[in-house]
Amino acid sequence: MVKAVSHPLFARVYPKINAYMEAHGSIEHRRELLAGVRGRVVEIGAGTGANFRHYPAEVEQVIAVEPEPRLRALAERAAGDAAVPVEVRPGRAERLPVEDGSVDVAVVSLVLCTIEDVRGALTEAARVLRPTGELRFYEHVRSQNARAFRWQQLLNPLWRRLGGGCHLTRDTERAIAEAGFAVEKVRHFDFRPEGRPNPASPSIIGIARPPTAGAR
Repeated sequence: MVKAVSHPLFARVYPKINAYMEAHGSIEHRRELLAGVRGRVVEIGAGTGANFRHYPAEVEQVIAVEPEPRLRALAERAAGDAAVPVEVRPGRAERLPVEDGSVDVAVVSLVLCTIEDVRGALTEAARVLRPTGELRFYEHVRSQNARAFRWQQLLNPLWRRLGGGCHLTRDTERAIAEAGFAVEKVRHFDFRPEGRPNPASPSIIGIARPPTAGAR
């Protein structure tokens, strides 16, 4: 049985954090993440539904999976204003409520940092993707700068407690590759709202193809 997720403090604060980030550039990151997406989509860990208004018209349906009940309620509200059909479902990344090989795109957006079993979540993403599908990812990651990484390691325990389980030190691109995905495109950058670096500044946006059927 997959345990429930509840982060009441983080769920109350996150909408304000997201609004600040969007006011200083993250909207462009979301648009970059979703550019060219079409067909049937599963968004894993949809949070408040901040991506919904950025899906292109070519998207037939978004299945938005969110385990945290307070965030899911906000996502349900956002789904009503989306330009494409969005169905919000309860569930966790490690056990997606989606059929095998039924989606064209799996989207992970600032969520792999919080998931307990990243490998399990990526295995699930591979399961629900069609062989011709793709994984779209936008995540903050561990710094490649040794000094900055040491700061991330030092801050990580407190960051996790305050940030709903968020990790500062994950090498997400490597995790995607180790799960069998073929990374086709990735852009590394530091996201610095108002020009100010923070422990979660190192970021990636990219596209990966799922493992072949025999490798899953």
